[in-house]
Amino acid sequence: MGIRSALGAMVLVAGLGGCMIVESPIRGVVGTEVIWGDVAGKSAAPGTTKQGKACAESILGLIARGDASVRAAKEAGGISEVTTIDHSARNFFGIVGEWCTLVRGN
Repeated sequence: MGIRSALGAMVLVAGLGGCMIVESPIRGVVGTEVIWGDVAGKSAAPGTTKQGKACAESILGLIARGDASVRAAKEAGGISEVTTIDHSARNFFGIVGEWCTLVRGN
C-alpha cells in the first residue's frame, strides 16, 4: 500500500508542478502578483473619477468561482462609460489564485 500512496503523491506533484492556475503576461515560480491593462476607446481623462473591480478565484486549480467580467466591474463602480480596463493576477504556489478586472470611467 505504501508504494501506491507514494506513486499517487508523485503523480499529483508532477501534475500540479507546472500549473499556473491564473493566467498572466509574466509568471513567477513561487508566486505572481501583476497588473496590466488596455485603453478602452478614449484615453483616460483627468476627470475620470470612478473605478470598479470584479474578481474570480481559484483553489488548487480545482475549484473556481466568481465573476471577473467588465460588466461586473462596471456595476461595482457605478460606471456607465469605460475609459480603461486593467487586469490583475495573483497566484501563490498554484494553491490560491485570483484574477481581477479593474475598470475606470464615468
